[in-house]
Parts: sequence; C-alpha cells; structure tokens
Amino acid sequence: AAIKFLNTGQACICPNRLFVQRGLADAFIATMTDRFKALKAGSGMTDGVTVGPLIEAKAMEKMERQVADALEKGAKVATGGERLKIDGLGDNFYAPTLLTDVTPDMLIYREETFGPIAPVIVYDTEDEVIAMANDTEYGLASYLYTNNLSRAIRVAERLKFGMVGINDINPTSAAAPFGGVKQSGLGVEGARQGMHEYLDTKLLGISV
Repeated sequence: AAIKFLNTGQACICPNRLFVQRGLADAFIATMTDRFKALKAGSGMTDGVTVGPLIEAKAMEKMERQVADALEKGAKVATGGERLKIDGLGDNFYAPTLLTDVTPDMLIYREETFGPIAPVIVYDTEDEVIAMANDTEYGLASYLYTNNLSRAIRVAERLKFGMVGINDINPTSAAAPFGGVKQSGLGVEGARQGMHEYLDTKLLGISV
C-alpha cells in the first residue's frame, strides 16, 4: 500500500499489478481494503492527507477507462473506483481503488496505470506468477515478499526487471544503480555504473 500510493501512484517505481498466492488472497484483499479506505484525499498542506490529485485531466481519463474496462470484463471493486471532488480543490482526485478478479485481457493488466489503482491477480504456482510478472513490455522495478531466502534469490534472478525489491518497498539509493530493461530504458543512473553513461571509451590500436 505504501509504495503503490507514492505520489498518488504517479511514480515510476509504483507497482502496477499485485500478484497474490491463492491461499493468501482473501486475507490480503481484506487487509489492503482496510488500508485503502483509511487513506485520505486532499491537499498535501493538510494534516492527515495521504493522497493528492492526479497531474492532469488525461490521467483521470485513464483511471476511468481502465476501471470501466476491468469491470466490463468481470473485475470487482473492493473499494474506491470513483472520481472524488474535494471542496476548493477541483475534481482531479481519484479514490484509492482496489480491483479483484483481474485477468490478462484487461487494459489495467497491460497498461501502466500511474495512478491510485491496484489490481489483484491471483496465482497458484511460482512458475505461473513469474511468467505473468514477466509478461509485460515494461521492466523497471518489481517486488517480491517471502520468508524463504532460497525462493527470494531464485525468483529475483528469473524476474526480467532492472530492479527487484525483496521484502523492500524502495530498493533505491544514490549509491545504487537505477534503471530498467525492455521498454523501461537502457543503461542506469546512479552509482559507478551511472557514471559510465557519461563517459566515452577510447581505443588505441598500436602497431609495432
């Protein structure tokens, strides 16, 4: 919940899809529903506010389009799913939304959301969830949660993402390389690896 709503979901490392093992799904959805409902939308200058506005009208249109498409194809709204109007602040706020019964044919499964909507996809096996997680054109950040160290390393190595947070919602720092793969970019920022992006390599060929 914390990383999903970073900047109201408008950050490049916000997760777009939440994959949950079937045996944990009911408890996970109940917990997240309570947390989402506790979030308060409004001005960041007001104490207690945790969710701000979307950056523009087009962003709001994307939220409404993705939710409408998901509902039409069988998804359910656990909480949220609507535009909010905050007195004196306009109507560019969208309620923190949790969607369940999300499937691969839905727009929200394929498109980057960049907003306060979290779709839950249930899986059964490790191989299944890795295949679903990698089934995207994006590849910046991914996250996994487990108490099994062997599983953590095994899954992290198979995930096709530039960064993997293991029980960590923000695996970034100035001393660490930041960057993705696939359509999420080439190269990295930060750390010594990031410095190499600004350097040219010169080859000297010497015949003696």
